[in-house]
Amino acid sequence: MLNIALFGPPGAGKGTQSKKLIEKYNLAYISTGDILRNEIANKTALGLKAKSIIERGELVSDEIIVQIIEGFIEANAKVRGVLFDGFPRTYVQAYILEGMLQRLNSKLSCMVSLEVPKDELKKRMLERAKTSGRADDTLEVIENRLREYDDKTAPVAKYYKERGLYNPINGIGDIDEIYENINNVIQNTLKDKLFNVVILGMPGSGKGSQSQQLSDEFGLKYISTGKMLRNEIKKNTELGKQAQGYLRKGDIAPDEIAIQLIEREINNNPDAKGFIFKGYPRSIVQAYILDGLLRKKNSSVTLVIDLDISMLEAFKRLHERGKTESSREYDGNPETIIRRIEGYENISSHVPEYYNKTLNVVKVDGLGTKKEVYKRLRDVIEDAVIRLR
Repeated sequence: MLNIALFGPPGAGKGTQSKKLIEKYNLAYISTGDILRNEIANKTALGLKAKSIIERGELVSDEIIVQIIEGFIEANAKVRGVLFDGFPRTYVQAYILEGMLQRLNSKLSCMVSLEVPKDELKKRMLERAKTSGRADDTLEVIENRLREYDDKTAPVAKYYKERGLYNPINGIGDIDEIYENINNVIQNTLKDKLFNVVILGMPGSGKGSQSQQLSDEFGLKYISTGKMLRNEIKKNTELGKQAQGYLRKGDIAPDEIAIQLIEREINNNPDAKGFIFKGYPRSIVQAYILDGLLRKKNSSVTLVIDLDISMLEAFKRLHERGKTESSREYDGNPETIIRRIEGYENISSHVPEYYNKTLNVVKVDGLGTKKEVYKRLRDVIEDAVIRLR
């Protein structure tokens, strides 16, 4: 997810820039101020609690803010990202936001701070007061809001500076020029973001050959636990000895083995633009494991593709492969093939449900020639790359 915090004192122009950013990047928009004013207008319980606080120009309690943002994030779990306008406003809220995003297996991508002198801020807000009709746009309240900002919100900058996420932008000048400066920061952030693809599908769906070709075209590192395990077995390593019996029966190797192989491959490719994981995760437990492995790289799964074929088609393909030079030892036995397909149906077929909670899993038809299927997969990845960048 692309999560941006737009930071700056009252009157810095966050609302104006937010409109342009959410349109360009298709982000959900959270403005705690707007949401609170809506709650007040509707005379909700939260609105009544917040009304007198806002009218004095003070900050609403974290308890109220957390309820508002949690509800919004849960209702928009599948968005590409979130633009936070004016949040976090305190050092404590910065930690709160980090915890909220972690629940979504995500994190803040960058903070953009609009820097505007106080005299200019007062001038802007007094001008706005002539047309806004807002009770919090009087000179006394404006000065109080700016004091609150200096006392409580400015230390947030230190929090994000320490994490390398703080990006100051001059907030005075042409609106379009300011927007371009913000956009440049976001583009630089996206360049550093790993593009991680998970390709799921029944045994025999063609994940291996297609994933390898896709990784070559898009400059991503190809990771296949099956291929790595077969290589370990061939080299007669300790991991290979542990895994051999499981693969021979068509079972999933223990997670302890897969973790070591995947982590080793990720660490051996520090300059990778991203990874294509073929056939992993094969269980919901492994999905949690992969999330944990990627989080250690400050990353997450970007795209999940489910390569779709029927059970009958899977059996036919694996049985035919057993007659060729590319046969694997578990392809020649019909009972083992059935065992693998049943294992997929009972365990692996639930993995897309896991990812559908935070991502839109893209189902791709796996029938047709290799070239036809490859084009479908390539189109999906190209679209995802364009949306990310």
